[in-house]
Amino acid sequence: MTAIKFDTVVLGAGIVGVCVAVHLQQRGRQVALVDRKLPGNETSFGNAGLIQREGVYPYAFPRGLGALLRYARNQSLDVRYHGDALFHAAPFLWKYWRNSEPAKHAAIARSYSTLIEHCVSEHRALAANAGASALLRPTGWIKVFRSTAAQDAEIRLAEQWRREYGVEFETLDAARLQQAEPDLDKALQGGLRYTQADSVSDPNALVSAYAKYFETLGGRIFTGDANTLRNGWEVTTNAGTIAASSVVVALGPWSDVLSSRLGYRLPLGVKRGYHMHYSPRAGARLNHPVLDVENGYLLAPMARGIRLTTGAEIALRDSPKTPTQLAAVEPIARTLFPLDQRVDDQPWMGARPCTPDMMPVIGRAEKHQGLWFAFGHAHHGLTLGPVTGRLIAEMMTGEQTLVDSRPFRVDRF
Repeated sequence: MTAIKFDTVVLGAGIVGVCVAVHLQQRGRQVALVDRKLPGNETSFGNAGLIQREGVYPYAFPRGLGALLRYARNQSLDVRYHGDALFHAAPFLWKYWRNSEPAKHAAIARSYSTLIEHCVSEHRALAANAGASALLRPTGWIKVFRSTAAQDAEIRLAEQWRREYGVEFETLDAARLQQAEPDLDKALQGGLRYTQADSVSDPNALVSAYAKYFETLGGRIFTGDANTLRNGWEVTTNAGTIAASSVVVALGPWSDVLSSRLGYRLPLGVKRGYHMHYSPRAGARLNHPVLDVENGYLLAPMARGIRLTTGAEIALRDSPKTPTQLAAVEPIARTLFPLDQRVDDQPWMGARPCTPDMMPVIGRAEKHQGLWFAFGHAHHGLTLGPVTGRLIAEMMTGEQTLVDSRPFRVDRF
C-alpha cells in the first residue's frame, strides 16, 4: 500500500507537538500530527494552567542542607520519591543538583529567559487565530504566605527577577489579598501577584482548539504509535502508512524511548504530578490560581471545578500511581479555600519531562537528516508550547529565529 506523503510528521499531540504542527502548517508545510490519543490528553491535560511570564529561572534542585534532609525523610508535601526510582535517577539528579549551583543557574536563566519573554504574546497570538482567546485569563496568579519570613523571601526573589528581566509583580498585604480573593483563609499573612502571567481555564480545551486550528489550515491528525517510526520517515497509523522527508519528536516524557532507539543518549528524567477537581462550597469563588508557598500545592479555577495540583514525585515514569501527596495536601487546601466534594473519580497523574540543565531540547538531531527534537520542558510545557513551535518552524524553514536557538541544541549533552 502506498504511503500518504507529507512534508513533515510531528510525533506527539501535546501542547508542544500541536504548536510545532501549527507553525509549520502556517508556513506552507504539509504536516501530519500523530499521537496514540486525541490532542492534549496526556501530560498537557493536567497542569496548573499557568503561562508563566515570570518563570525566567527554571525550577532548580534544592541545595541547602536543611531542605535536602527534609526531603530525605520523604514526608515533604512538595516533593516525594519512590525508593526504587532513586538508583535509576541518581545520575540525572546529580547533574541537576550541580546545574542548580547559583552561578550556573543564573547562566541557564540568561538563555531560558529568552523563551519565557515571548510565552504570553505567542499564546495570545495563537489563541486569537484559533478562536480560543476566551480560554486565556490575563489576570496573573498569586502566591500566598502564612508567615512573614516566607513572604519576605519570595519578595526578595521577585525583586531580583524584576532587576534582571523586568518581571512585574505586586505585593498584597492581608487586606489587599482578601480584596482580591475574599474566600481565602483570613489568617494568611499576605500574597504576591505576578501581573504579566496569563492562566488557562481548561488546558485540554486550549490544546484541542489549537489542534482544530491546525486542521483548518489543512493539517491532518492521525492516531498512531510513534515507535513505529522508521527511516524514510514512515509511521504506521490508523489510516495506513504516512511518510515525510522530516519528522519532529515531541513526545514529552516518552521522547527518550524513541530517541534512544535512534542512537541518541539524552538525559531525560521525569517529575510526576497529580491533580483532582473539587466543587467549591456554595457561593465561594476563586478568582486567580493560588500557590500555597509553604505547603507546595496550587489551587486553580478551572472549567471543571477547582483544580488542586501537587508538587513533584520522583518515580519511574510508568510505575503505578501513588497519590500520597494529594492526600496529604487536601486537608490543608480545604483550610485555604472552601472546597466541597471531589469531582473526579480518581486522581489524574502525569509526568513532566525534564533535562538536568533545566532547559528543553529544541533543534536538529545531528545524526539523521530531517530529524528534529522538541521536548524536555519540565514545569513549563504549557507555558512554552507556542514559542517552541515557532522556533522549530523557523529553524526548519530557514527563517530568522525569534531567539538564539543554540542553548537548546540537541548535542549540548
